Amino acid sequence: MLDIKKIKENPVYVKERLASRNQDFSDEIDGLLALDEERRALIRDTETKKASQNLISRKIPAMKKAGEDVSAIFTEMKEISDIIKADTDKIAVIEKEIENTLLGIPNLPHASLPIGQDDSANREIRRWGEPTKFDFEPKPHWELGQTLGMLDPDRAAKVTGTRFHFTVGMGAKLERALMCFFLDTHAQSGYTEIFPPFMVNRASMKGTGQLPKFEEDAFRVANTDYFLIPTAEVPVTNLHRKEILEGANLPINYCAYSACFRAEAGSAGRDTRGLIRQHQFNKVELVKFADPEHSYEELESLTNDAAKVLELLGLPYRVSLLSTGDVGFSSAKTYDLEVWMPSYNRYVEISSCSNFEDYQARRADIKFKNNPGDKARYVHTLNGSGVAIGRALAAVMENYQTADGDIHIPDVLRPYLGGRKSVLTAL
Repeated sequence: MLDIKKIKENPVYVKERLASRNQDFSDEIDGLLALDEERRALIRDTETKKASQNLISRKIPAMKKAGEDVSAIFTEMKEISDIIKADTDKIAVIEKEIENTLLGIPNLPHASLPIGQDDSANREIRRWGEPTKFDFEPKPHWELGQTLGMLDPDRAAKVTGTRFHFTVGMGAKLERALMCFFLDTHAQSGYTEIFPPFMVNRASMKGTGQLPKFEEDAFRVANTDYFLIPTAEVPVTNLHRKEILEGANLPINYCAYSACFRAEAGSAGRDTRGLIRQHQFNKVELVKFADPEHSYEELESLTNDAAKVLELLGLPYRVSLLSTGDVGFSSAKTYDLEVWMPSYNRYVEISSCSNFEDYQARRADIKFKNNPGDKARYVHTLNGSGVAIGRALAAVMENYQTADGDIHIPDVLRPYLGGRKSVLTAL
């Protein structure tokens, strides 16, 4: 969440930055300032009453010793005590209102983001490789998958429902190979591997910004307050919730495989075929905890690490900087990695790499100290897909297909598949 002190210092700037997201939060900011002033007034009044109470209480022993009647003073003390309790309860209610309002306000977009209404204003930063060209009519991965017995959406729909898939035979082996390849590559680059739980509690979802704003997109486990994770970002970021980290250990880098679960509310009709938009999918995630002075350097490093696996796979991609109208709720700055998909004849997002600055850390209470005597400060958190496995599988299938209906296997995946060179050719 945003720092209310920064809001109070420059509310006009905060309103302007939030307005660049094409949403007006002026009423919320004004309401916050009014609530904070009311809270501060009550605190001042309560402290004054407590001081008066202490002053009066110090007179009582002397009055008793002198034989004076102190019953009226006790009555006055009781009245002051009741007022203090009532005001303290009001302060707690106001502080909860302030917190709830802050939880509904997105992060401030970084000044480097292009201003725009939506993804049409995103800025392409760079490209790697050329879009794959064929001397035959390429097939989409969902056709290849069914022809080669690699994908079975029909039986998945029978077993579960739409937007689920069975990967079968070489489809399953390739997906597992991609997962292992991603984890091995990132672990060799200095990320500590984590295998997280696939369910988290409400506090964890709130800590990374999924709740309360996006509860309709989450799968809640019936009769519990657990949620199936939308991404490994949630459990891995919350690994250090309510902790103070040692500054000397920053940045802390984690990579994690998880299944991901998303209701995809509001996306009906989009990418309904194939592996691009599923209710359950697999992903390797990268998470960083960084010193605020170096977090934007870490964002560049994180993005390059995510891109590295695409380059090793030989998949053409581009990097785009998201505009203020497209950047995520909790993010200050995001790069999207988009892989070339021949069936779409365009680039398709396969990774988002974001710097949340201290937005998530405030919600999850994650701080650091450089020295034991220092005041603890909030870390900056970052995360990025490293990368979405299902989409990577789809990209490999489409970009490596052959005229005779086979699919070549990228060199870096062959060690995970016993040296196999293609889906139809063992060696």
